[in-house]
Amino acid sequence: MKLNTNSNAYIIIYSAILVVIVAFLLAFVYQALKPMQDANVALDVKKQILYSLNIRDLDGAEAEAKYAEVVKAETDIDGQKAYACLVDGEEIMVFSLKGMGLWGGISGFIAIHGEDNPTVYGAYFNHESETAGLGAEIKDSQEWQEKFIGKKVFVNGDVALSVVKKVEDPETQVDCVTGATLTSNGVDAMLKDGLKAAAQKMLKAGKDCCKDACEHVCEHADKDCCKDMKEDCCKADSCKHSKEDCCKENSKEDCCSKHELKAKEE
Repeated sequence: MKLNTNSNAYIIIYSAILVVIVAFLLAFVYQALKPMQDANVALDVKKQILYSLNIRDLDGAEAEAKYAEVVKAETDIDGQKAYACLVDGEEIMVFSLKGMGLWGGISGFIAIHGEDNPTVYGAYFNHESETAGLGAEIKDSQEWQEKFIGKKVFVNGDVALSVVKKVEDPETQVDCVTGATLTSNGVDAMLKDGLKAAAQKMLKAGKDCCKDACEHVCEHADKDCCKDMKEDCCKADSCKHSKEDCCKENSKEDCCSKHELKAKEE
């Protein structure tokens, strides 16, 4: 019996078999290449982190080795990735950023250093579909990214770093990308939102400092005393203050005296 290749049944069955075969082949190729794709994505993220640390022009094995050298730990702060890094003996925190540009998602990494007055060490931004020559400059223009270096990140505990159309405070503000106001606004919003986690991490050092100073100065491990310590105690070199200075600054003379006497009695 000869098949009627012009019949509707033949065409439907033939098309169905062809679709199944093609789908199977695509799925097979995808699964076979997925480990390589995942490795490339992971390497790209590592290179972006290195870019934010002002380490560029490294590919493949060089980038992997440098990343392993400078990135010491990875943490998660409220769902946001943060990386503790060490570059030339200096401790630097890199925070991941995500936001929305004009046409799609934008992202990036910002490196911050300094405990008493955190400033930007470096920055790198990326995008999914911003306009070439305009919004895409947040990624393509290294010169624009370098404008962030040295800018103050926080003022009075709040995120002060921003991208604006007209700079009024050169210590905290960066010029927006020319002709890409909406994309620049997206970067600004991304910084404001993403750096809240940075504030938790960077400014938390003051509270830890108070705890350490309390336990050292009062010579005890009672956390109640630490809770009463003021953040002023942690500014400048206050953690190195003498017992008397720390007590005076924090109005905790009774607390310190009590535990000092207890230590002597023991």
